[in-house]
Amino acid sequence: MGHPYAPAELELPGFVPLQLSQGEILVTYIGTSLFVLVAVWLVSGRCGRLSKTDRLLMCWWAFTGLTHILIEGPFVFTPNFFMKENPNFVDEVWKEYSKGDSRYVARDTATVAVEGITAVLEGPASLLAVYVFSSLG
Repeated sequence: MGHPYAPAELELPGFVPLQLSQGEILVTYIGTSLFVLVAVWLVSGRCGRLSKTDRLLMCWWAFTGLTHILIEGPFVFTPNFFMKENPNFVDEVWKEYSKGDSRYVARDTATVAVEGITAVLEGPASLLAVYVFSSLG
């Protein structure tokens, strides 16, 4: 079987089709994201006298940091995500995402490098920002 990516000539030996639907991926991702946002909002309410703006920023930085680390990190360090017979959720996310930008499934060097920087530097820096905001309160 071929693959759903452009260009059609892109060679992906061992490609395994998506096992989750787009809807299943979205519901899981949105649900988990909302859980993180609500959890950070509730916990930040106990951090003293933080403004609503500070608490919203904490939610944003937590969401961003976790996305960089937990979604982009595995992409960088799992070059064969499209070949796995028993893929995990993140592998499925990248197979679906690659339908819109095939540089990801093709493992374009620049794309992998940028994602590596965001996963290793920006993700932890974002979580550090959450910590800094929490110590303001």
